[in-house]
Amino acid sequence: MTATRRKAKGRAPKRSHARPIEVLFVAGFGPIAREPERSQKLYGELLGLPFEEADGGYLHTDRLDGTKSFGLWPLAQAAESCFGTSEWPGSLPVPQAWLEFDVADLRAATETLRRRGYELLVEAREEPWGQTVTRLLSPEGLLVAVTHTPWLRKRGQ
Repeated sequence: MTATRRKAKGRAPKRSHARPIEVLFVAGFGPIAREPERSQKLYGELLGLPFEEADGGYLHTDRLDGTKSFGLWPLAQAAESCFGTSEWPGSLPVPQAWLEFDVADLRAATETLRRRGYELLVEAREEPWGQTVTRLLSPEGLLVAVTHTPWLRKRGQ
């Protein structure tokens, strides 16, 4: 339906009166790889993305214009980050990708998400690499996080 037709029907999107979370930037995005070797061949070898390898085979780059970070996150590592085990729980949908939003106030963002009824998998936890995260599954099945990522921020953010 076109925007003109929507206006003609007099329907406006419902707006919440709650103060929105202040997103500073997309901190990172990437597929969650069930088969990391195959993913590395496509993104690293064929597309030539300049990956660096971190512990456990996590391939990532902060040198791709248009994004702060892009990474191939093995499903076992995503499960470890969320649940402390390398197995993704069978009771939850397996995410296909991850998306992180760096926010101005992580504690307030976490509280807002909890208050709005989202099931938080991890709440304001500092990861071994220094990023603090709150994670949840989106309605689309993405592993979404609100974050504080010190090395990606400009001074004063």
